[in-house]
Amino acid sequence: MNKNVIVSLADSNYFELLNELIDSIKRFQESKEFDICILDAGLETNQIEILQKKVTKIKKAEWDIKVPTFKIKGREWLKSQVSRAFLPDYFPDYKKYLWIDADAWVNSWEAIELYIKGCENNKLAIATSADRSYGRVLRAEWFFGSFARIKSQNYKHAKSSGFSEKISREVALKPHLNIGVFSLEADAPHWEIWKKNLKKALSSGKIWGSEQIAMNITIYSDNLDVEILPAYCNWTLIDALKFDKKRNTLVEPYLPNHKIGIVHFAGKNNDMIRKNKNSISKIKTLDGEVIEKNLRFGN
Repeated sequence: MNKNVIVSLADSNYFELLNELIDSIKRFQESKEFDICILDAGLETNQIEILQKKVTKIKKAEWDIKVPTFKIKGREWLKSQVSRAFLPDYFPDYKKYLWIDADAWVNSWEAIELYIKGCENNKLAIATSADRSYGRVLRAEWFFGSFARIKSQNYKHAKSSGFSEKISREVALKPHLNIGVFSLEADAPHWEIWKKNLKKALSSGKIWGSEQIAMNITIYSDNLDVEILPAYCNWTLIDALKFDKKRNTLVEPYLPNHKIGIVHFAGKNNDMIRKNKNSISKIKTLDGEVIEKNLRFGN
């Protein structure tokens, strides 16, 4: 048993993506120092058999916080919104936990090193949805003259999840923390505060996104320590990626064109890539050429 573990979750629909994530991790020599554990939210028997040959342990994901049946509607994969707050309970005795969503893959081991370094001394290591490449992070509804109503993802989710006006305002203008990839030490205080906020969010709001707003509140309202990592550690704006032909790798679109650490197909804009492993994307190279490329791992 290694001291650190990488964890993910999938149902049968996300099996191929999860399998690619695991392969993207295991191709690195450094991965031998990590265990890989999987939460099963509806995998098929043959899929589990394939994964068992590659990972340390597979456990059935549960509804660790009670959620009304009418909110679930048979969508067992929504356990991912709850179970990631309970990783030390599912897989005890590890020192550090690194969660990576199944629809992501590791392009550079540097990102893994930053997550492991970043969570030291009881900090949450995480990237945000704000970056120079990502464009606007707030929306505004303009009225007469120079007056506008600011629309914030954090504020909207906090209010719809039943949090107070005070808390909603505290998180409103902060960079949105993307919980799709994060790391925490086993004894970090974040786990219990996160669970408390998650229970509140689940009782009043939707399941989808509950774990993310709960963690944003844990950091920005409860003031727990955080190490915010560069966007290339959890890159979600796939349309903005560029390709470096000399290094044969995906990079940030602006100088110094840093190599992407983790490619994450999150959001509706990436539906086609997630659903079709043969999907082809048009991507600019650093020398201005436009090429067609399959951005799924292994292609």
